Amino acid sequence: MSMQPLLIELGVEELPVKALPGLAQAFFEGVIDGLGKRGIAVERGDAKPLSTPRRLAVLLPGVETEQPEQHSEVFGPYLNIALDANGAPTRALQGFAAKAGIDWTALERTTDAKGERFVLRSVVPGARTAALLPEILREAIAAMPIPKPMRWGAHEHAFARPVHWLVLLHGDQVVEAGLFGLAADRFSRGHRFMADRPVRLERADDYLGALEAASVLADADARRARIVAQVEAAATQAGGMARITEDNLEQVVNLVEWPSAVLCGFERDFLAVPQEALIETMEVNQKFFPVLDAAGTLTEHFIGIANIASKDVAEVAKGYERVIRPRFADAKFFFDEDLKQGLAAMGEGLKSVTYQARLGSVADKVQRVGALAQAIAAQVGADPVQAGRAAGLAKNDLQSRMVNEFPELQGIAGRHYAVAGGESPEVALAIDEAYRPRFGGDDIALSPLGKVLAIAERLDTLAGGFAAGLKPTGNKDPFALRRNALGLARTIIESGFDFSIKDLIFEGFEQISDQSESIHLEAETIQGKALPELYDFILDRLKGYYADKGVPATHFNAVAELKPASLYDFDRRIDAIGTFAQLPEAEALAAANKRIRNILRKAEGEIPGQIDPSLLREPAESELAEAVTAAIDDTNASLQQKDYVAVLGRLARLRPQVDGFFDQVMVNAEDPALRGNRLALLRTLGGRLGSVAAIEHLSG
Repeated sequence: MSMQPLLIELGVEELPVKALPGLAQAFFEGVIDGLGKRGIAVERGDAKPLSTPRRLAVLLPGVETEQPEQHSEVFGPYLNIALDANGAPTRALQGFAAKAGIDWTALERTTDAKGERFVLRSVVPGARTAALLPEILREAIAAMPIPKPMRWGAHEHAFARPVHWLVLLHGDQVVEAGLFGLAADRFSRGHRFMADRPVRLERADDYLGALEAASVLADADARRARIVAQVEAAATQAGGMARITEDNLEQVVNLVEWPSAVLCGFERDFLAVPQEALIETMEVNQKFFPVLDAAGTLTEHFIGIANIASKDVAEVAKGYERVIRPRFADAKFFFDEDLKQGLAAMGEGLKSVTYQARLGSVADKVQRVGALAQAIAAQVGADPVQAGRAAGLAKNDLQSRMVNEFPELQGIAGRHYAVAGGESPEVALAIDEAYRPRFGGDDIALSPLGKVLAIAERLDTLAGGFAAGLKPTGNKDPFALRRNALGLARTIIESGFDFSIKDLIFEGFEQISDQSESIHLEAETIQGKALPELYDFILDRLKGYYADKGVPATHFNAVAELKPASLYDFDRRIDAIGTFAQLPEAEALAAANKRIRNILRKAEGEIPGQIDPSLLREPAESELAEAVTAAIDDTNASLQQKDYVAVLGRLARLRPQVDGFFDQVMVNAEDPALRGNRLALLRTLGGRLGSVAAIEHLSG
């Protein structure tokens, strides 16, 4: 046996851009898995999926030419069933042997937990890899994630796109295989325009070099590196720097086989339009790369990626510029018309736009968010008047022509219109930042007013969603309440806003109840059901947030059990419990607090409210009582200042007295007075041990 390189290539019509990486990866993994399941040794090296819009390929440096010997065991009946009392074979054993095509005396015996039984062992020579590859290939293709396979021609074959050629080489030998009505051979295809001819491959490992000679870069990473280098060079030539987002770059990589950057430009008059609209058009609609100046401002240059090395680059540039100009002209028209109307005037139309059937119009939502924003601003040191003004304008751009054409610019367009309308910079920025974080991993709002508006907006969305019965179920979350809950929590925590989220939730529910004709929530209902339910929903989102930061679930649960009203306070307790957990005393004190909880839960009768020093009989309980009293005195100020690390650090020093108490004192003494006093001591201790978090969660 020997190792030989293996090449499989499917030549297809242009594959969907966004699906291409997943198809290539699945094809690669399917072939690897198929070889592995058959015991065929593979030398992967740095092999990876290879693909272009017109091909999917697997190239492995070494694949064994045949399987190793195939050993098999087929278990037969146990001896008590296989042989009668005289040792003669029963019909069960004879049937097993006949099925195997041998005499029963040729069978071997083996023993397992149930006893001795007959077994048929065989060794079969390994098959040639070439004989197994067609089946491996069919399995790999069948497992690919193709939601809507296409059929073409008069046959029943189906794939993501019509298949036009098939290369299957093991070493320098063509593997005989038929697929999609095609016979495998050694001929790939060059670039559709620059080298439209068959490319003969003498060996599998000639693949990358032969295709590059035919103007095809089959390695997506090589295309990516080429695109980045050329785009950056073109941007430098234009005196700026390219804006290269991962999403745009990934799509361009999967659109071309031989990328070639083309520097283009447009009229400077278009720069009067919000640059976000122009960038959106360039990136989303045309897959171009904008060029920015040193300050990050859009310039009149952009870069297109051609799928050909043109002899007349200027003509290619004209084509790209011709394509983009009408979109820019539309954006400028929308912007100019919106400016004539003005942001404030746009708000009139919100009264006729339904936000949700039970929650009223968008104008109703704006009113509720404004009240919340003013209440929050007063608590965090922002200007309530400005907060109300920003909230009153924040949704108006929904009525603009620009947002109607570019929905992604909601808030961004509003900021530009606010500036043009003479609003303060703080109000204009807050209108934009109210939507942050816009997606997972996005930053929260940066300005104080933007943070206030972002919190108020999400609070109303969450309270409204819960009040109207729109809570997420399974994968359904039409009002994105999960995302809103996480955005709300992140903004509060990362801003360091230390206020009661419970009070604001209550206010949010009250506003909805007062405003809506179909939703009526009594204060008792809000306090007893709606508020706790929404608070727990927010905490559930926080659990994932902290898990992503490496916080153990036990730490989260320890704090969540206390249900702090302030999410920022929640975060400080999380940090403190993490520090405490590193102390050598942590495990013992956590176990002690769990024990205290269990003892107090099972205690019968009323526990005294205070410790009676005259009833402290044992030295160990006197020492603990003294130590607990001192610890409480020492930590009162720290608790008041929310210095939770200091509190838990001081409590950690109680371990010797706690250990001594449980070793030497019987809590459930026969004397009721002694028993009650000892329970009072434990309740006092447990109360302070659990003042930062329910530390018993740290005990295994």
